[in-house]
Amino acid sequence: MRILLLAIGKTDEDYLANGIRKYVGRIGHYTSFEMKEIPDLRNRKSLSEEQQKTAESSLILNQLQPSDHVILLDENGKQSSSINFAESLEKQMASGAKRLVFVIGGPYGFAKEVYDRANAKLSLSPMTFSHQMVRLIFVEQLYRAFTILKGEPYHHQ
Repeated sequence: MRILLLAIGKTDEDYLANGIRKYVGRIGHYTSFEMKEIPDLRNRKSLSEEQQKTAESSLILNQLQPSDHVILLDENGKQSSSINFAESLEKQMASGAKRLVFVIGGPYGFAKEVYDRANAKLSLSPMTFSHQMVRLIFVEQLYRAFTILKGEPYHHQ
């Protein structure tokens, strides 16, 4: 199974980019993983929230294949422990899906069309994080999930 992380915008902060690269490299030992950044909208400040969500949603949907299993990283999604996330990941890998796609939206979230296309929603925390920090937190949790599944000593209980 291939895993794709789609994210709106780029990571500007070096310390976050370095952390993301670290965990993306580690994930590569377990599975085929790609992180794809969708460029920020031009003239974003002149668009309403709804217009931004609609435009970003079109860019997101263009990246998806019909057979993709899509999980939105969304503040209203299901919260999970690291162990439960690992178990869920294992089930997805066993399901036969070719590609598992996690999506981080823009600052206003997703338009209805993306919610309609999604198979699930996942919340990393009831707290709010910057979209750049979410990338680092997510790739660390994905790496952690693989170490849990492999019985490696990274995760402590």
